[in-house]
Amino acid sequence: FKQKTAYEIRLSLVGSEMCIRDRLQSESGGAEARPFVTYHNTLEMSLYLRIATELPLKRLIVGGFEKVFELGRVFRNEGTSTRHNPEFTTVEVYQAYADYHDMMALTEAVITTAAQQVLGTLQITYQETPIDLTPPWRRATMHELVQEKTGLDFTQFQTLGQAIDAATSAGLTGLEKCDTIGKVLNEAFEQTVETTLVQPTFVLDYPVEISPLAKPHRSKPGLVERFELFIVGRETANSFSELTDPVDQRERLEAQAARKAAGDLEAQGVDEDFLAALEYGMPPTGGLGIGIDRLVMLLTDCASIRDAIAFPLLKPEKVEVVEEV
Repeated sequence: FKQKTAYEIRLSLVGSEMCIRDRLQSESGGAEARPFVTYHNTLEMSLYLRIATELPLKRLIVGGFEKVFELGRVFRNEGTSTRHNPEFTTVEVYQAYADYHDMMALTEAVITTAAQQVLGTLQITYQETPIDLTPPWRRATMHELVQEKTGLDFTQFQTLGQAIDAATSAGLTGLEKCDTIGKVLNEAFEQTVETTLVQPTFVLDYPVEISPLAKPHRSKPGLVERFELFIVGRETANSFSELTDPVDQRERLEAQAARKAAGDLEAQGVDEDFLAALEYGMPPTGGLGIGIDRLVMLLTDCASIRDAIAFPLLKPEKVEVVEEV
């Protein structure tokens, strides 16, 4: 018993050390986002503030932890809005021998428990809009939701040109940046569906092109086992059945690195430490990330994410300098 306790304490300390150290990373990864770049004077190397906690936590799964999570800050060098802040808080959870269906159940449990503890009810109001958090929440695929709004069935398109022509005829714009049918589908979702998802909705089965860390769908070619949870038109959670094939993962990260080299500031690079861990072997794993600040916004009826963060980054006040006469 004493040996086991000491071993568990040692693992806990190692896990904590990893999380703190990995706020600075030699390669940014775990999401598509522009990172903040800094420089380590002693080591004489450029480093990134982490854009996600994902890859170190997956390495802990490889190392033998069957359930891991971290509640922590991440940093993305992007614009600000009522929904976005350069630094924000997430909780990421990884569970061995689980998939995205298990993560849906966990997401419902976490959010409804938080609502009951904070508000004492699952019938809440956000910005004068009634929201019913009673599970089970709606589940619909991205294809189904886009077809409901546009009439377009993306499963029928054989070429990129067909998809772009049909989407353009349906009123979509900005499609010249899309180089695959999956990206046109995602653009159609963002332009026509996303803001309409007011009640809790799990959007399932995303294109593989926009999900480089997710496992291929077991029955739908070209898609992955992924969901995003939308409430009041905002993404609140994101989840995958995690990709565990090191060969497939390397190919996807190398494709991301090629985009990065071509000037895509949000593309990921190749994290060799993470790939080496996958080569040792990672069990089937379900992963989940929940945006804590957006959840706080929902439960406290905040219109802006800045109202849910202590000391959010703001532009400095302009101070007029008055010259003495």
